[in-house]
Order: sequence, then structure tokens, then C-alpha cells
Amino acid sequence: MFDKVLVANRGEIAVRVIRALREMGIASVAVYSEADRQSLHVMLADEAVCIGPAPSQDSYLNMEAIISAAVVTKAQAIHPGYGFLSENEKFAQLCEICGIKFIGPSASVISRMGNKSEARNTMQKAGVPVVPGTKEPIYSVKEGKRAAKKIGYPVMIKAALGGGGKGMRVAESEAGFEEMFLSAQLETRKAFGDDTMYIERYVKDPKHIEVQILADSFGNVIHLGERDCSIQRRHQKVIEESPCAQITEALRNKLGRTAVKAAKAVGYENAGTIEFLLDGSGKFYFMEMNTRVQVEHPVTEMVSGIDIIKEQIRIAAGEKLSFSQRDIKISGHAIECRINAEDPERGFMPCPGTIENIHFPGGNGIRLDTHVYQGYKLSPNYDSMIAKLIAYGKDREEAVRKMRSALGETLIEGISTNIDFDYELVNSPAFMKGNTDTGFIQKHFPKYLRK
Repeated sequence: MFDKVLVANRGEIAVRVIRALREMGIASVAVYSEADRQSLHVMLADEAVCIGPAPSQDSYLNMEAIISAAVVTKAQAIHPGYGFLSENEKFAQLCEICGIKFIGPSASVISRMGNKSEARNTMQKAGVPVVPGTKEPIYSVKEGKRAAKKIGYPVMIKAALGGGGKGMRVAESEAGFEEMFLSAQLETRKAFGDDTMYIERYVKDPKHIEVQILADSFGNVIHLGERDCSIQRRHQKVIEESPCAQITEALRNKLGRTAVKAAKAVGYENAGTIEFLLDGSGKFYFMEMNTRVQVEHPVTEMVSGIDIIKEQIRIAAGEKLSFSQRDIKISGHAIECRINAEDPERGFMPCPGTIENIHFPGGNGIRLDTHVYQGYKLSPNYDSMIAKLIAYGKDREEAVRKMRSALGETLIEGISTNIDFDYELVNSPAFMKGNTDTGFIQKHFPKYLRK
């Protein structure tokens, strides 16, 4: 087992990883930008190293600075969290070259699954169903139009190396294709430094289902059930839950087996997520693989009893999974609401600033993952998510009731947040019935989309 691990991230996920390391008796090293000098992850870590100014490209995306911090502090491994460098093959490769263990899959697997076009082709060869789409990368409007015509409108234009909902647009017809393509490509270039695109058939208002997998270096691959991440705004998840309320046990088992099959097809190691689109007829299609821990991993931990972060660390240290698929028992129901510093009344505009007063809920079955506190100053340089509120109950009805209560008790003053918006979502009749899909907000809360 490692003696010391560097956490190459910030915010709630950095806090989450550092807590896991403390529980495992492993020393932690935090890295931070000048803007995050007073951040909670810096205070909790055994050591902390400043890696640059506030802009991400000068700090949390600065590979050389992070590697240097690991070398100077004699950290044996790096946990990348999610976002930033977590799915960057060059960073994983640099870790390997420098003799530092990257807590995640190999650089070659990240490359293979990070490129969505190649990932789709790999899954097709493995017999995993995929949404019809391009096999070759697309770089120009002309190439894109040709592919879209062949696939059939409407189509989804996506960043080949993207994630987090960035670089994605829907083109309903050829008339609007050029504008959507160029817009998505520009966003892709800014977010990922790459303009490679791919195009697939747009499946209207499907369920977004993902399956959590764990794989060790001994060839053992298991899944921890599925999550329903259908409630989204601009391709960004808002509410996630596990298990999915509206699928049969037979479909649940098939999704799990398919996810394991997909992971084995690429020789996957560590924690990862296979994402599927599920249409109204019950057919599902591979969408992408996230080669990292997900924001919504807590709901899976609550229903499975497995600490995913600790398993990531154990696997990276060369340990074999201590459980098999038949040992995994999914029990109860968990729901997660993301709490963001944004104003739903003003088109979800980010609202950085100082938190003047704060109160978070507690009680049986309530979990909160956050990095903020009273007096904390939110920087405009980073993502607006400030907390994840998770409610667990013996069934979905109880979990929803607990979430309603917890959201009603949550208080954050000094900045605008989406707490009231989350409360509206979980109190809607459609949500109570489990009638969720990726068009949920558009259909039931159009007033927020017009602002």
C-alpha cells in the first residue's frame, strides 16, 4: 500500500479523496491554486503545495507543476479525482514515465476510451450495441453534413475527446447544422484544446443510465448496479439516483453484464463507468465510458456499501478485489442533488462570491459532500458546484421524502444557489412517479429555459 498520495484536484472531490486516505492511514498531499489557498482540501491534507495562479490552465491543468509537487513531496501515487486531468492520457503517461502511480486506468486505455469515435468502434467489435454514428473523426462542416445525411436527422454533434456536456449540440435538420457544428467545435477547442468531432443519431428524450464498474489487475471485473442520471440541463446532470426506478430486473442484469463485457473488451483496470442511452422501447445503446470516478458515485456507495474511492486506491496499489459479483447486494434507494452557485432565475448564471451564512442538514440517511464553509469565497475560475446532497431510504419513496426534508433545511446565504430549483424538481408529480428522461426539465419546467 502507498505511504503518501497526492490529490490532483480541488473542491469536494479533493476533500472526499483526502478523507478516504486519512481513513486508510495514508498521508495526503494537496495541490492548490492561489485562489484556493483557504480551501478546505488544503486545510485537511497533511501537506499542501501551491501550483500556480487561479486560471485552471496555469494550475490544475499544469502537468509539470503537479508532477513536480509529487516528486518534491515524495508522493508515490496521484489521484486525479474527476475533471481536470482525470481523463488526460498524456498526464497518465507522464506519471508512468516518472515512476508515479496514476490512480486510474493506463494511458493507453484512457486514449482508447477517451476518443468517443474509437470507443464506439471498440464497443461495436465487442458486440455492445451503439447508437448509429460516424466511425471516423469529423473535422469540417462539409464532412459533418455528409455524415449527418447518411445517419439521418436529427443528429447529435459531439466532441470526440469531450465530457461534462461540453462540445455537444443537436442539429434538427441540415438547415441548422453548420451553426450547431461550428458552435460545438469552438466550445470543444476552448474546453479541451481539440476540435475533433463525431456525429451520431439523436435519440430523443431517452433515459441516461450508467453502470459503475470496478476492475483489478488480475482480470476481475464487477459492477455495482446502475444509476439513473436522466435529469439534466444542457447535458449537465442535476439529479442522480440508484437504482433506476423504471427498469425490470432482467434489463438491470443485462445492463450490468454488458458493462462488464465492455470493460473487459478494453482490458480496463480501476473504477470506471459505462454510460448507456435507454429508449422508450427498452433498447439500450452504449454512449461512452468515463475512465474515472463520477461526480455521482455517492449514490452507488450508499446502495452497495462499497467505498469506491478506497477501492480505486487499493486496485492502484496492486491489490485484488476482495469481493465477487455475487457478493454485491444492492439495498434501498439513494438520490443525489447537485447544489450549484448559480441563479436559476437568471438563466442559471454562475454566482461566485462569499458565503455569509450556511447550514447543512443531517439525520439518518443524509450525506453531504462539500468543500465550502461560512466565510468561504467562491472563485469565478472554477465549476459552480459547491455541494452534493445525498438521501438514502429503504425504498425510493422514503429517499424522496428525506431529500425533500434535507433540501428544505439547507441554507446558503451570500450567494444565489439552485436549492429551490432542486426542491421544485423532487416535488413534481412526474418525478415522484419516476417518469424521468433527458427531456424532463424541458417538458416540466420550461419557464427556467426561457430565462
